[in-house]
Amino acid sequence: MTAVAGTLLRSLGAISRSVSQTAPTALRGVSQCVLNSGTWCTAAWTPQLTIVRHRYYSEKLAKGPLLRNYGYEEKLHNKGLLPHIVHGKRLPTPLFRPKNNWAEKRALFGQNDYIDILGNGTLRPTDVLYSVPPWLRGFKGNEYQMLLRKRKFFGLQMVTYRPSKYRDMQKRIKWLYRYLNQKTKDYYWHKA
Repeated sequence: MTAVAGTLLRSLGAISRSVSQTAPTALRGVSQCVLNSGTWCTAAWTPQLTIVRHRYYSEKLAKGPLLRNYGYEEKLHNKGLLPHIVHGKRLPTPLFRPKNNWAEKRALFGQNDYIDILGNGTLRPTDVLYSVPPWLRGFKGNEYQMLLRKRKFFGLQMVTYRPSKYRDMQKRIKWLYRYLNQKTKDYYWHKA
């Protein structure tokens, strides 16, 4: 047993000498007397110091509860459903004002829906679509046909006043032309 202890002490001494020459702060827990002399002394282990805020739990309790966010005033409302404002008044709510159901806009809404059936035959439903742009009234077709119609109506104006919009519209027409001619099924070929 003594031989094993002696071997252990010798190996520790050799390690401590090599460490003390290269990095003296590498082993903080090993005593300085082992590092310097290589012999074992009584004060062989010096533990690292840990700073403790409270030595005893009773001291911590005596100081009272831990204060968190002291002096911070919350600006968001997080105290329930109703607003708890400092001055105690309720938040202002808008007064109830009923809608005027007989205003011209509401009273005449949908008056021309059945003009083709109930009228004298001179008006068509597309003629009374006042909120739709004139070039789209009565139009039925896909996006490609709609862009061709738009170009026919506004082509010269767009070239002059909105060249970027015109260029984007031309690109979209070109893409749709390719898509409709190359990527979609054409059911007329089998008849040829």
